Amino acid sequence: MKHLVLILAFAIFFISCEKESSKVDEVFEYIEQLRIESESVGWTATVSINGETVLSEGFGLGNYEQQVPVYADKTKFRIGSISKALTGAALGVLIEEEKIDLDAPVQKYAPYFPEKEYKITTRQVAGHQAGIRHYNPGEFYSSEFYPTVNSGLDIFMNDSLLFEPGTAYSYSSYGFNLLSAAIEGAAEMPFLNFINKRVFEPLGMNETRAEYMDSLILFRAGYYSMAGGKTINAPFVDNSYKWAGGGFISSSVDLVKFGNALLENNLFSEKTKQMLIGPQKLKNGELTEYGMGFFTGTDKYGRFYYGHGGGSVGGCGNLIIYPQEKMVISVITNDTRAKVGDELHEIAEILLKED
Repeated sequence: MKHLVLILAFAIFFISCEKESSKVDEVFEYIEQLRIESESVGWTATVSINGETVLSEGFGLGNYEQQVPVYADKTKFRIGSISKALTGAALGVLIEEEKIDLDAPVQKYAPYFPEKEYKITTRQVAGHQAGIRHYNPGEFYSSEFYPTVNSGLDIFMNDSLLFEPGTAYSYSSYGFNLLSAAIEGAAEMPFLNFINKRVFEPLGMNETRAEYMDSLILFRAGYYSMAGGKTINAPFVDNSYKWAGGGFISSSVDLVKFGNALLENNLFSEKTKQMLIGPQKLKNGELTEYGMGFFTGTDKYGRFYYGHGGGSVGGCGNLIIYPQEKMVISVITNDTRAKVGDELHEIAEILLKED
């Protein structure tokens, strides 16, 4: 009888393993199909559930000319505005340590930024409610090197606000330039040093860094776009003008490490995390879908998630965190446009749906 019980237990175990393997294979095929449909050169994808990696793969090529494959744990892609989530976490460290007053004038920590007609707070800046403009035509393709956070403020700091802060939501990557200046002032340390020491290093995010175009960076991907159905090199850009809002490079493995650290509250408390991911409120009481560095939403299957997408010249991706399911999905590509938006929620459905 004992032998029969053992046999049944092993049978159930192996059937369960086969089902899980089949689901992972389905996800692999789904991601590869998205890459092909996007006409992308290379993708990287990492998925974890309950802190355990269930898939971590490279798809296609990291560098087309040299025919170098993508390595999920090493190949560094431009992550675009996913950088805002990393910056949000740096802000969270300061909130946790009570080193920043979110409702004080932002100039308390960023005195280089001129005072405007209205008071602007760090909370409003981090939630895209400060009235700071987004890119003007051509600025997304900047090739100029900006050596400091303050030098990046010069691009927009003398422009008029779009509206009275707190009265509207308007997405602004330049707003995160100002946020990084506030972080720098509150931390009494250069922004890049602070985010390296307090976010990347503690989480073992060894492949995540600000991209310097004059530096030799091991396993940095090539950058591509499409023109007339043909793959070409993306235009040269230097993203130093917006480190905090879109200037980091990373691997899919590192981004999943980051997502799991948020789930486990390894950087700061649950209370601080909820301040970052919780939708902000306008003065009229209307809620936005943005906290401070994080979008929130519900996918078409009814699952709540938070995270951030990102697009840049020669790279785009998404970081999706499902707190109820303890799932983290990270996908990054080395082309300017790819299917890495709502399409990626299908990954969770494949892995979590009941048979």
